[in-house]
Amino acid sequence: MSNFLPPSVQAVLPNIIQLVYLLATGVFIMGIKRLGSPATARSGNQLAALGMFIGVIVTLFDQQIISYELIIAGIVVGSAIGAFAAKKVEMTAMPEMVAIFNGFGGGASALVAWGEFVRIGAPTMLAGQDLVTIGLSILIGSITFTGSFIAFGKLKGFISGNPVTFPGQNIFNALLTVGTLVLVGWLTYDPSSQLAFWLIFGIALLLGILTVMPIGGADMPVVISLLNSYSGLAASMAGFVINNNLLIISGALVGAAGLILTNIMCNAMNRSLGNVLFGAFGGNDSSESGPAADTDKTVRETTADDVAIQCIYANKVIIVPGYGLAVAQAQHVLKEVADKLEKKGVEVKYGIHPVAGRMPGHMNVLLAEADVPYDQLYDMEQINPDFKSTDVVLIIGANDVVNPTAKTEPGSPIYGMPIMNVDDAERTIVFKRSLSPGFAGIDNPLFYKESNQMFFGDAKDSLQAITQALNEV
Repeated sequence: MSNFLPPSVQAVLPNIIQLVYLLATGVFIMGIKRLGSPATARSGNQLAALGMFIGVIVTLFDQQIISYELIIAGIVVGSAIGAFAAKKVEMTAMPEMVAIFNGFGGGASALVAWGEFVRIGAPTMLAGQDLVTIGLSILIGSITFTGSFIAFGKLKGFISGNPVTFPGQNIFNALLTVGTLVLVGWLTYDPSSQLAFWLIFGIALLLGILTVMPIGGADMPVVISLLNSYSGLAASMAGFVINNNLLIISGALVGAAGLILTNIMCNAMNRSLGNVLFGAFGGNDSSESGPAADTDKTVRETTADDVAIQCIYANKVIIVPGYGLAVAQAQHVLKEVADKLEKKGVEVKYGIHPVAGRMPGHMNVLLAEADVPYDQLYDMEQINPDFKSTDVVLIIGANDVVNPTAKTEPGSPIYGMPIMNVDDAERTIVFKRSLSPGFAGIDNPLFYKESNQMFFGDAKDSLQAITQALNEV
């Protein structure tokens, strides 16, 4: 496109392009900053999209593009798919969609590196640092691609959410990783080696599968965050490959943000990243099915009318959502219940655990879709002191994140994990299909406390019944 510009403009075009790249980088940074709050997340996402749009447009001036037909076709097709997915994908499928985005991002970076390697024609013309970044971009991008689609399968359910392992798997994976890095060195030393190039590609794709398969389905919030970081690092490497400053910076920003979020997720579970990746811990959330809890223990069941009366006469009600709320698609009915309670003078708050759901921020996004006010959403650290002065806590589809075993039993798999201190409240009411344990596979003593009541059934049906009861009170 730059060939059609006057010579005087072409002379200063490189400087203009770098300035626009700097502008786009600033827009990216502002967008990421605004993603830190639910109240500004929407505009932050729009700013980040604007930065990407600026980057795409200016790159068309920065590269020697011969034909625009395929580029235009790609933009049209991709935009149509994106618009359709944004409108049609249900909130319960959002984690799977994010996993696919991560996979395509990593795959695209690997293809950029591959394309540049092929475009040069004579790889021996590439400098050593270029070959290193090509190798690393293919390595990280390919791992992200296959790993993300395994995560997608675990979330979707057609791949077992339980850890899939074999003896010596961690050692085998470590050897493959070291071997792939050696192959990157081989490619740098001998750029003409097609064998090294294709071995890097193949082993990296295999590593993505072998890395995610041993991870339990309920650890997917951490995995999705980590793979998001990988996709950013792969993009940054691809930026070095094609000498694009915007891609380098934006990829580094995504990579760093993903690593920070991954660390937050791990701290929220009181587990190291190594334990998540190599510990083969947990499986599917078995709140919908699975082994029943100890039937010798006594639980106190409740009804919609009883819950409605308790909530109406309460001064403060805190709602703790979990993945079961998303599965039941009950967020809108929940908002209706909260609205009716507020009209009767009840203070309503929502307590959000960092790893509730199947992706970082899943519950925040779910409740935002139902137009729950942002100022009613509280993080675990903010809401925990409030439970002692709370009359009723409605626990909807959450399990391990409210399990007091994490505070009382040192031998428990979840011991030390920060939890919502719901047991400090005067009354807790757990909405659940059965007494089945959560992904940690352990019973929850909260269910049997005298101050707790169980409301068995589908969360949406239960909340609709409460809505009807509130209308009649």
